[in-house]
Amino acid sequence: MAGIDATPRTHTSRLGVEPDPIQLVAPDGTPTAESRYRRDLPPETQAWLYESMVVTRELDTEFVNLQRQGELALFASCRGQEAAQIGTAACLPKTDWLFPQYREIGAFLLRGLTPAQMGAVWRGKWHGGLGFTEKCVAPISIPIGTQGLHAVGAAMAAQRLGEDSVTLTFMGDGATSEGDAHEALNFAAVFNAPCIFVVQNNHWAISVPVHRQQAGPSIAHRAIGYGMPGVRVDGNDVLACYAVTAEAAKRARGGGGPTLIEAITYRMGPHTTSDDPTRYRSDEELDYWAARDPIQRYRTYLQSVGVWSERLEERVAAKSKRLRAELRESIVDADDFDITDVFDTVYHDITPDLLTQREQVLAEIAKEA
Repeated sequence: MAGIDATPRTHTSRLGVEPDPIQLVAPDGTPTAESRYRRDLPPETQAWLYESMVVTRELDTEFVNLQRQGELALFASCRGQEAAQIGTAACLPKTDWLFPQYREIGAFLLRGLTPAQMGAVWRGKWHGGLGFTEKCVAPISIPIGTQGLHAVGAAMAAQRLGEDSVTLTFMGDGATSEGDAHEALNFAAVFNAPCIFVVQNNHWAISVPVHRQQAGPSIAHRAIGYGMPGVRVDGNDVLACYAVTAEAAKRARGGGGPTLIEAITYRMGPHTTSDDPTRYRSDEELDYWAARDPIQRYRTYLQSVGVWSERLEERVAAKSKRLRAELRESIVDADDFDITDVFDTVYHDITPDLLTQREQVLAEIAKEA
């Protein structure tokens, strides 16, 4: 044993992972018996969470419509994952940094990003992503899992600067099969970084089911190997997502290090608008999860506690209609970007390789003209 540090870690006692996901609101909208976490948020906060979830879904629907009408080349829907996004992001102050993947319309909405800003990303405009950092939101990450490393780096920088801030990164279950995710989790744990990893386990990495991505009991159980707490939460329960993330943020801000949260949810639509999910999943599976819809569940709960009202519903509908119109107006008939921007804006001075590629693309376009 010479040369091996066998000193036990002081934090191992807090690494147990509960087998059942934390749930505050049952699928039928009734309160559960869970007593470790609070569900008694102020009525205005509860209403705000509902509004944010509904508007997120409405914007998501408009994005899909725009893609189907030929205004966008591609879009990745978040339908069914609204609670996992809204609940985890809503409990953080707007000075905490978010590092998204590519489905986080809800998180963008909470941070005040406009439909036009979101639309510019999916339209492929040269300015897509501008304005995100002013809201403490990193631009969306298309490479799978790389945003985890960025989040940990930002958290470690905050430590060294003496800032009282936390970073949160969103990942999908497929991202946890990537080496970047492993490196991010390991770095965060070793350096006790104030970083929260929210894995939206939507059961499918494109067409690969989650049970073929891991051999362990759950994604959250992997946290034990890294030396951080792992929590499983019902990702279709917005109040549970809020409570679990708030606890993780408090622990991180107090020097307790990172947390891995597995939010168990479901992707109701295709992986992207280029995908056909009917080829790999059954109608029975879809019906099972449709009955656990996060918005309907939460609406039923708000009705039972006296927060929901016709006036609230009218306000939400009006906001949804306005933001959908803003999104459509910013995209329909908008000027197409100049393809040469892809090459000209990478470096201050274009490299010889990029110049060659630029000429090849222009030649191909000329043939089709």
